[in-house]
Amino acid sequence: MTKVVLKKGHKGEPPKKVRIIGGVWRSRLLTVIDLPGLRPTTDRIRETLFNWLGQDLSGLNCLDLFAGTGALGFEAASRNAEVIVLLEKDKKAHTNLQANFKLLQSSPVAGKVEILHRDGLEFLKQQADHSSHLIFIDPPFQDAQLLNNALIEAARVCDDAHGGGIYVEFPASRTREEVESLLPEWHCGKYLEAGAVKACLFRSRRG
Repeated sequence: MTKVVLKKGHKGEPPKKVRIIGGVWRSRLLTVIDLPGLRPTTDRIRETLFNWLGQDLSGLNCLDLFAGTGALGFEAASRNAEVIVLLEKDKKAHTNLQANFKLLQSSPVAGKVEILHRDGLEFLKQQADHSSHLIFIDPPFQDAQLLNNALIEAARVCDDAHGGGIYVEFPASRTREEVESLLPEWHCGKYLEAGAVKACLFRSRRG
């Protein structure tokens, strides 16, 4: 297992903008709105994640279950993911997602991007077994059970045989072993710590 520890950044107010790291939309900015529980994945964490995943996600079907600002889903779309579905149940966050996407479309990407005003977990429960290749799980940290349930469903839905996996962010108060125990048929092949955030990229043990 690869472990990465990122140094803490400067403390202060959360950023009002985050930038896309690579691909067609590289350096484009996403607006961040102030909502309880909204915590966009930082530039440094996304850079590490997409170094793990690779710079070209061609052919991958992706789900961003708790899209928020859209940083993870739009990053995947920017890197040629074939299909990326961003799900957000909060009305204001969903509206912001649509506004961010509208600005990005001045530079079209190759894949199909869908933005749905839906509950990410309920949507995931409706998906067929092995129907997605890459699933992003980054829910509000205050709801531990939501993360647990999403991981269990993602293990059924995800097929990483041709790339991808299950990416999850969780609070530093939880241990990696606790999160791994929810996915007995998967292993945390890549792991990082960045201040109050821990993250794993799970790969299937089925090979």
